[in-house]
Amino acid sequence: MPASVTLSDLSWSTPDGRPLFSNIDLSFGAERTGLVGRNGVGKSTLLQLIAGELQPQTGSVAVSGTIGILRQSVQVRPDETVADLFGATQALAVLARAESGQASADELAAADWTLEARVAAALERSGLAAGPQTLLAALSGGQRTRAALAALIFEEPDFLILDEPTNNLDRDGRQAVISLLGGWRQGALVVSHDRELLETMDAIVELTTLGATRYGGNWSDYRARKALELAAAEHDLADARKRVADVARSAQETAERKARKDSAGKRKAARGDMPRIVAGGLKRQAENTSGENARLAERRRAQALADAEEARRRIEVLQPLSVRLPSTGLPLARTVLKIDAVTAGYTAGEPVIRKLSFDISGPERIALTGPNGSGKTTLLALVSGDLQPWEGAVHVLASVSMLDQRVSLLDPAASIRDNFRRLNPQSDENACRAALARFMFRADAALQIVSTLSGGQLLRAGLACVLGGATPPSLLILDEPTNHLDIDSVAAVEAGLTAYDGALLIVSHDEVFLDMVGITRRLELPGRVLRSDRERLMRR
Repeated sequence: MPASVTLSDLSWSTPDGRPLFSNIDLSFGAERTGLVGRNGVGKSTLLQLIAGELQPQTGSVAVSGTIGILRQSVQVRPDETVADLFGATQALAVLARAESGQASADELAAADWTLEARVAAALERSGLAAGPQTLLAALSGGQRTRAALAALIFEEPDFLILDEPTNNLDRDGRQAVISLLGGWRQGALVVSHDRELLETMDAIVELTTLGATRYGGNWSDYRARKALELAAAEHDLADARKRVADVARSAQETAERKARKDSAGKRKAARGDMPRIVAGGLKRQAENTSGENARLAERRRAQALADAEEARRRIEVLQPLSVRLPSTGLPLARTVLKIDAVTAGYTAGEPVIRKLSFDISGPERIALTGPNGSGKTTLLALVSGDLQPWEGAVHVLASVSMLDQRVSLLDPAASIRDNFRRLNPQSDENACRAALARFMFRADAALQIVSTLSGGQLLRAGLACVLGGATPPSLLILDEPTNHLDIDSVAAVEAGLTAYDGALLIVSHDEVFLDMVGITRRLELPGRVLRSDRERLMRR
């Protein structure tokens, strides 16, 4: 029997009683399904329910077969190794003792002689150049994700659950995930905003505040069908609203005609040329007609309102993220950043960056790329002044703002509003609230404490504080800006950055995003060899 996951009448609410989703009926079989939806809609909660980490409040989750899970981030202990991630530390130690002639007879009898080869094959398939004894703490976030992916492959589960598997991965790592799923012939449920990865799916499930809807086909197929459905719903809503207006106008015209007729009857009665009994009958008839007209109008209005509400239920009414930037006034020929023969690193004798030189002039748009661990984050630390070069010099020649992956420019103990006022002291309260509203932090939402925000909300708050001021920086540096944004927000950021007329330096492995913001030049940093790999090569 192939592995499967079945959700029946599944509902879940947050601890404060806010419903995330209700009455979901879905089944996942031997196909690759992409799960998409805006930040905070409940995608990760749904995965936790499937994995058995949460129990349904109502409904049920039925799973057949074994499930392998890849988390968004890999938490590590200081002494934890790649072998620990595989659960193979003790078994590999037995093989090492056997190789040196120190293993007991019982250990030799129970030894897994194919283990080393299988671990190596899994690491190679994930594209990670690290050995089993490499410390996880020595790996970058993307390299740890690759190690977790290799361990997942090693387990050979029946059904895969991948939560944002390409976050923090370099180009080769993203291709490793796409290649793995391309050859996967069993069930897989993938939460992702990576449009390139979603193009490889067999089906897309969209989770919204309205529920969950399944669409056959890949990302492009989903977008095409979604556009048609939304257009139809919007047409129905417009038609219902028009009927509501027509009913109101018709009722007003009827009331005005009746008022004129009643006025004429009163004038005639006042002249005394109408018998009292006749006048009384006409009055009762007018009242009856007026009441019937009012009831008919109310029935028509109620039906139109019901139709409008039904149309609204088919449309998720959420204000999209809006990014509008004033001009920086940056001249074409002005140099904003100059890196002059810089060598830098963190450990003496092990430079991460060697003799690097480049400059950015005018509104250039540069993509900083390279394998995980090649020094991209180190270079950003040099530009921000958080790290000093061992040799050479870094010259920042214009106003600059940087948004790193942790959004560390924000004070986690302060509100979004207070962070904005601190970073944009020239903005008054009205300007602050207007800017935050453009980034979907309206009214009390602007008063949320930063430490309570989700990953997507945190990045959105950082964007608001960096881009929402009266004068944008001449140089904007972004470190993996799309990692925690949902797809609609990514598209809005793309639109905003396209309109930005300053210089851009972007660390990103999202090729679709880089194409959309109009990258004009690429700076490729070479990869570096991990210490454990270098020592192993030297021994050879």
